[in-house]
Amino acid sequence: MPLIPGVLSVSGRLLRTAARELLKLVSMKADSQHAKWTLVLKAARPRFLVASIAPVLVGSSLGYAVSGTFEPTLFVLALLAMMLLHAGANLANDYFDHVSGNDWVNNNPTPFSGGSRFIQNGLLSPKAVLLEALAALSFGSALGLTILLIRPSIYVLILGVVGLLGGFFYSAGPIRFGYRTIGESAIFLLFGVLPVCGSYYLQTGSFDCIALVPGSIVGILIFLVILVNEFPDAQADAQVNKRTLVVAFGMNTAAWIYRIALVASFVLSIVSALIWRTMLVAGLLYLLALPPAIVLLRLVNQPQLARPGQDKANRITILTHAIGSLALSLGFLATGLFATAG
Repeated sequence: MPLIPGVLSVSGRLLRTAARELLKLVSMKADSQHAKWTLVLKAARPRFLVASIAPVLVGSSLGYAVSGTFEPTLFVLALLAMMLLHAGANLANDYFDHVSGNDWVNNNPTPFSGGSRFIQNGLLSPKAVLLEALAALSFGSALGLTILLIRPSIYVLILGVVGLLGGFFYSAGPIRFGYRTIGESAIFLLFGVLPVCGSYYLQTGSFDCIALVPGSIVGILIFLVILVNEFPDAQADAQVNKRTLVVAFGMNTAAWIYRIALVASFVLSIVSALIWRTMLVAGLLYLLALPPAIVLLRLVNQPQLARPGQDKANRITILTHAIGSLALSLGFLATGLFATAG
């Protein structure tokens, strides 16, 4: 009889040990899955998605200023769709810059240029990055189709298709906008003019030329972000025949293009504020971006931009983009509130 209690005791210990080991395995698997998803999210560079949030905010707030109404469902769908398409474009860019060898020969990556480095550092396989890019683009497209179901429009359909193809073929062959000295202009349209006009259309149900003005300002701001990020990458880009503006025209000319475009955004905001009543408050508030812009006019010069490890101009350019876009949005919201209150 004493044998039975002993067997039961040993069996109990074995079961407890097996249960602990099983819990450890489950915990390790969960931690592994969590780490994997964390890598996936980081590879999409979520902190830079402000570039896709800004035009939707500006276009939607302009729509509110003009119509006095706001469609929250369409706003949220447009925002999420734009962010997913942007994330997909970031991932696709990493994959195709890996294929071209661009990111592999880049010896001067910064937190803002040179790719995410997840492939180069062995954190994610090229296949995984490509699949994640296609998944993000697919989900973004699905949200775009949902928008079409709510507001059927050939105009919205065209904008969605252009955004999808433009984001993917920025680095993907055979088009590769970013390699043909038109990448910066494509970004001006894809993250400026088109999404601002599209978001405006979703809120108003109509197209108005006034949307081209803030769309162009936001487009200039993101153009500047892309352009300033090309300076540290110039040597690597030249090695793989990636003809960015910096590679095609040289650092000195590209720096002047940057300065002229930056000044043009303020000229456009002031002139439009004098011409259009709807632009008055937003155009004046855009001047809040003037202090960092003045700093940039001094920083953006060839020696500073070519120096390894220097990314102050990149940081302030991103800040200027955020301040300018937010100022325009607040200006349009204020205009809409004053109109409805009156």
